[in-house]
Amino acid sequence: MDADVIVIGAGLAGLQCARHLTRAGLTVRVLEASDDIGGRVRTDLVDGFRCDRGFQLLNPAYPAVKRDVDVRALHLQSFGRGVAVRDAAGLTVLADPTRHPSRAVATLRSPYVRPAQLKAAAAWAAAALGPVKRLLAAPDTTFAASLDAAGLEGPLRTLLERFITGVVLEDEGTTSATFVRLLVRAFALGTPGVPAQGMSALPAQLAAGLSRPVELRRRATSVSPIGGGWGVQADDGVLLTAPAVVVAADPVSAARLTGSPAPAMKGCVTWWFAVDEPPSDLDFLHLDATRTGPVVNAAVMSNAAPSYAPAGRHLVQATTLLRGEGPSEAEVRAHAGAILGADPASWEVVTVHRVERALPVQAPPVTVRQPVHLGDGLYVTGDHRDTASIQGALVSGRRAARAVVRRLRPAG
Repeated sequence: MDADVIVIGAGLAGLQCARHLTRAGLTVRVLEASDDIGGRVRTDLVDGFRCDRGFQLLNPAYPAVKRDVDVRALHLQSFGRGVAVRDAAGLTVLADPTRHPSRAVATLRSPYVRPAQLKAAAAWAAAALGPVKRLLAAPDTTFAASLDAAGLEGPLRTLLERFITGVVLEDEGTTSATFVRLLVRAFALGTPGVPAQGMSALPAQLAAGLSRPVELRRRATSVSPIGGGWGVQADDGVLLTAPAVVVAADPVSAARLTGSPAPAMKGCVTWWFAVDEPPSDLDFLHLDATRTGPVVNAAVMSNAAPSYAPAGRHLVQATTLLRGEGPSEAEVRAHAGAILGADPASWEVVTVHRVERALPVQAPPVTVRQPVHLGDGLYVTGDHRDTASIQGALVSGRRAARAVVRRLRPAG
């Protein structure tokens, strides 16, 4: 056998799994088809700009992040705790008064903060802020239906829907309400941000716990039983064997390798623009409550994360949902400029990331713990086995590692 365990895929779940297996004293080989680790969590450095592959944030309140990630070492740069909303009346900043006390009065006077709306929102959020076990045990429905049941209407509902669209990458309200409430719980407990070196610093930290480097540009083409263990055929013609194999590839590739059903996936397109002068001095995520264009959110990244742009320049991100070929540059540029309140004519495109398999669909009733052991030493891990989030990827990787250890080291 070439190792105790072969892990296919060096995304967050695969790296998390391999790290815990290594800590358990098992020999592990990690194969990665791409030219670098991270899977869907990658950062491109382009002319001094750090551009994550898709707009992503790390929430330090995720339990798995608090348990398994050295957040301090990532030098997390946090966004403002709130949102800036563009509507027919102009721009409104809604901010947490405990974090931004100077904005408290303006927040309370906004049309998004009205007693009836707040009462309905509190009724909807009560399940999110209560015990997680109770939330998971309750009947599930769609996000839209849950808002209807709570009686939440008006500007605050529109704001919540627009914010959640950028997180779950769909705007029809079909995502599991239970899953959305889990996300809202995390946002209530923590302030998301990005590492100083980009989101790729997170998988880099996980990989630092491995005993041997990830084997890059080695795509697994098949997994099959062999000699009391498993054989992994790589695209370079080499057959590797091990008593256990963990398939941590992207959800669609994992389904192909294991023969399990492939989950439906959602995509996004993130445009990165370089500007000489920031179109806004705010470090908040910007939303458009009028829904008059394709951009679901925009932000001046360098306001929140100065390390994302070279000295003297600034970086803007604008994200759209992936539908067909997607909107044109002109449409994205115009809408992002309108949201941020600036003329976008001089903005320079740094890069564009089209992420076709960004997130697994989380339809109700959601199952947050799907089996990771497929039988006889074959395992699968990833955010499609838990929740479609960094939290889900880390939890799934840890669960898979524990299952492998129980099989290979039953006395441990």
